[in-house]
Amino acid sequence: MNNAVASSGFPWDDLSLKSLDSSDDFDAFPEKPYCPTALLSAFTLLMAGHGRCISAAMMLGDREYAMWQLARAHTLDDPELRVVAARLFGYFDDARAPVPVGLHA
Repeated sequence: MNNAVASSGFPWDDLSLKSLDSSDDFDAFPEKPYCPTALLSAFTLLMAGHGRCISAAMMLGDREYAMWQLARAHTLDDPELRVVAARLFGYFDDARAPVPVGLHA
């Protein structure tokens, strides 16, 4: 019988490791916080009031779609919507992405 596998040293044999649970590697303060769902809901409802149907799932999953919808919000004559869109922009803005024409980095 070959015992080479049994003596190879598995991660759970190393007592210096704290845990094998992937949730223990979770960063409590991520570099970019999650988008607040209440703010996103307010945005979608305010846009619906202007006849614009916004997909919250697409806002969270597609940055280009989100930026487009936030830009559309600024073209509407609604000060409350503009404030909400400006607050949301910080959650979708990405320093690695190119700056859109007309905006300043």
